[in-house]
Amino acid sequence: MPPLAASSTNPAPKPPRPPTTSPTLGLVGGGQLAKMLAQAAQQFGCEVVVLERTPNTPAAHLARTTLLGDWDDPANLLKLGAQVDVTTLENEFVASESLAALEHAGHAVWPSSRTIRLVQDKLLQKEALAGAGLPLPRFVAVAEPADIAAAALNFGWPLVLKKRRNGYDGKGNATLRSPADIASAWAELGGGAGALYVEEFCPFVAELAIMIVRGRAGESVAYPLVETVQQNHICHLVKAPAAVAPDIAQRASEIARLTVESVEMVGAMGVEMFLLADGTVLVNELAPRVHNSGHYTIEACVCSQFENHVRAVLGWPLGDPSLLAPAAVMVNLLGAGPGSGTPHGLAQALAVPGSHPHVYGKAHSQTGRKMGHLTVLGQTLPEALEKARHAAGLIRFGDSPIS
Repeated sequence: MPPLAASSTNPAPKPPRPPTTSPTLGLVGGGQLAKMLAQAAQQFGCEVVVLERTPNTPAAHLARTTLLGDWDDPANLLKLGAQVDVTTLENEFVASESLAALEHAGHAVWPSSRTIRLVQDKLLQKEALAGAGLPLPRFVAVAEPADIAAAALNFGWPLVLKKRRNGYDGKGNATLRSPADIASAWAELGGGAGALYVEEFCPFVAELAIMIVRGRAGESVAYPLVETVQQNHICHLVKAPAAVAPDIAQRASEIARLTVESVEMVGAMGVEMFLLADGTVLVNELAPRVHNSGHYTIEACVCSQFENHVRAVLGWPLGDPSLLAPAAVMVNLLGAGPGSGTPHGLAQALAVPGSHPHVYGKAHSQTGRKMGHLTVLGQTLPEALEKARHAAGLIRFGDSPIS
């Protein structure tokens, strides 16, 4: 007798997931950050499932499965949650309401939807940090161009107009130096259609950053304070540790720790800060994920930011964030123009003693696109900086060498 067909009211059970010795980690997003998280997870025997909007992303070849779909759609997140033990994020742009639906269905999500809700809207982020008593540039919401002029009466010129959502690498920001800049900046950032806010301009002498990793029980570890150097609003290089006085480094680390606690982060969080000429440290922005300013930790620290993020979201003990050498410098490898994602000059860069290039595996290069990074360790910052710049200058993506 042939087997009976499954009833529509009693569907056949789904086949169980193959047994593994370690948890399965879900990654929302499949870019270079997801790739490096997957590499860290796999050293523990963890399998990885990725949810991405587009195929052939850097993390795809490391994943057991890549689910294609809009990560803002709760149905796609639920498909991911059904295949993994814990879900985490490569970026902060996933709708917090969709993550909440995943939590309400009983799936573990770290960082939580509440943390993402507070951080992904930069005005809510600033309000949360101000409510916790943390040092910030002054800020105010703006609903129309006249509100910017009113803010200038309190803050003075210049001002920085910012999108509340979806800004990164300088995208979504505009510096206004006089009332004549208001109309063009308002139009450029989509004022009226999208929510904006304005904050006072900070005459900083250095941009600082620190990675804090916080576990499920509230325990945390802090990586060294670093200095970041920007070019065209994109992080160009990271110097670890930052060449600042010990009291400033200690104060910045404590501010960052309190910042992470104030939004109840679980996992790795990048805290970007401004250092003013009088030694004041102000919080600039937060990234609730592994962050470009922490890529150096792969070679330079006992336990990288990626490994510690995996440990944190899985509820495992956190690792040692200490430096393995007195100094480290990371340089971003950016696309010099349109072309193949295959690097030129990689062999020459590998010939530089102590250089550690990372190629992200993106199919196509574009001007300013992050195609990889390179880290060099040294006995001093000047030594590491010289070698890192030399090695990075040998690698190019696109039509012309990286300057």
